[in-house]
Amino acid sequence: MVRFALVIPTLNAGQDLDALLESLQRQTRQPDRFLVIDSSSEDETVPRLRAAGADIEVISRAEFNHGGTRMKGARMAAEDCEVVLFLTQDVILHTDDALERLLKVFSDPAVGSAYGRQIPHEGAAAIERFSRFFSYGGKSARFTRADIPRIGFRTAFCSNAFSAFRLAALTEVGGFPERTIFGEDALAVAELILAGHTHCYVADAVVRHSHSYTLGQEFRRYFDIGVMHAQNRKLIEDFGSPSGAGKNFVLGELRYLAGVAPWRVPEAILRTVLKYTAYKLGRREEKISLSWKKRLSMHKRYWPAG
Repeated sequence: MVRFALVIPTLNAGQDLDALLESLQRQTRQPDRFLVIDSSSEDETVPRLRAAGADIEVISRAEFNHGGTRMKGARMAAEDCEVVLFLTQDVILHTDDALERLLKVFSDPAVGSAYGRQIPHEGAAAIERFSRFFSYGGKSARFTRADIPRIGFRTAFCSNAFSAFRLAALTEVGGFPERTIFGEDALAVAELILAGHTHCYVADAVVRHSHSYTLGQEFRRYFDIGVMHAQNRKLIEDFGSPSGAGKNFVLGELRYLAGVAPWRVPEAILRTVLKYTAYKLGRREEKISLSWKKRLSMHKRYWPAG
């Protein structure tokens, strides 16, 4: 049985902690180390997690970076663990054996990374529900370099909300990028796959996790995705364009909404136009001024001061 560290980055997580900690306490497999990297929360996050048994490292908000912060957690975990498992603060572990099921795949030494299934939070609206159903199906899968010609960009799909990495393999490929606006999980998985490791989707390891983004938030999120792809062109070169998956998502979403919430079809079309426009702008971020990039971006602290 592999030793694993649970790492959760936090910022003012108070409203999420009751559900998260309750679901964590029920787990059949408890972490060998429980690590929290907190970005100077101003609520009860730190004392509550410390009382729950977490070792906490507090950083300034300016220090937080999607890749660098998770790499800090991986280095802390590597002191005495074989696997690092990441959760986000807004996740609820859906079953009592969710962690155990995700970790089980690491009994195969070929496996370098894995992620679990996400289902929507109770009360999530139709648009949010479809997003989870489309991205996280009910069938587990294993992905290797040989799958890239057939599956393309989706081969390296992952989510930092509920994922795990074998630390030796992660170290072998250089770890998470120290500075990235978004998508550090997919970037690391891509390197693991190219290095010959297996990436697993574990459909029976389930968490509740979904977001109800406003139109503005959706725009900013897709601008940042475009920036990430523009700044990591090798990902597109090695795995292909994500455009095919995007078309399938749009068509599937419209069919789904037509059946369960037809009044939201116009909104879905508007969201699609906004996401496409934002993504294309992000892909051209080099031609956009710093002040405008900050206005368009969800992760404003990523950009340098000025």
